[in-house]
Amino acid sequence: MVPFDGTFSVAASRTEPDISDLDEKYLKKKLSKANNRLYSLQRMLYAHNRYSILLIFQAMDAAGKDSTIRTVMRGVNPAGCQVFSFKQPSAEELDHDFLWRNVLRLPERGRIGIFNRSYYEETLVVRVHPEYLSHQNLVGETNTDEFWSNRFQSIRDHELHIARNGTVVIKFWLNVSKEEQKRRFIRRLDNPEKNWKFSSSDIKERKFWDAYMNCYQSALNQTSRSYAPWYAIPADNKPYMRLQVANTIIQTLETLDMHYPQPAPENTARFDEFRHRLESE
Repeated sequence: MVPFDGTFSVAASRTEPDISDLDEKYLKKKLSKANNRLYSLQRMLYAHNRYSILLIFQAMDAAGKDSTIRTVMRGVNPAGCQVFSFKQPSAEELDHDFLWRNVLRLPERGRIGIFNRSYYEETLVVRVHPEYLSHQNLVGETNTDEFWSNRFQSIRDHELHIARNGTVVIKFWLNVSKEEQKRRFIRRLDNPEKNWKFSSSDIKERKFWDAYMNCYQSALNQTSRSYAPWYAIPADNKPYMRLQVANTIIQTLETLDMHYPQPAPENTARFDEFRHRLESE
């Protein structure tokens, strides 16, 4: 977990697993067991209906956000899970504050909500490309230290508010290396079934790699708190990454005071009667 004291360093954060012996079959077997455990916990979360879970995924392109969400959440009841992907904001969304469109998609009690990118884009891509701010109809001076500090404060206030109201916030930064991203882009170009995922902007944005890393470092240090922690996950090895994400979600869910609702005593006392009436039909 990212430290809360503002000392997280991207340069010191691993993109590869911290263990040398990685057997893919073993990792997939462990993930399958994790899927089963997550399914059980999600059922209890849904029945308990007190907490909601918000999973936020941020990463550079080709880090594996889509495949991780798909693989980790495999087997979870779709009725208790919802995924939203936030692209370029619409005109309507730009006429509201930068948190508005995400607030509309927050999960209800008993459900797991997943943000594939989120309001953090407003401190990442928008900070790397501050010219985007000119389309946001903002009041006052923009792209200053105070401006970005205020955005981080708004995010902390927002996450503290929803945490106080029962939303458990877990944030993942999938930390892929620049070299691994290049290899994955080339595979997209070589695979006709993945050509659609490639964009010329992917090449353009690689030129801003260092700027993005600085923005990630700032965002994680400014907004990782006990009520909404960031987890920096090595992303160069996808099976390892997915297992780490699954285990983090499971460990968090296991700390919650959840249980299946108990029927009213007057109903429990009549279970034998109900059973007899059903069997007598």
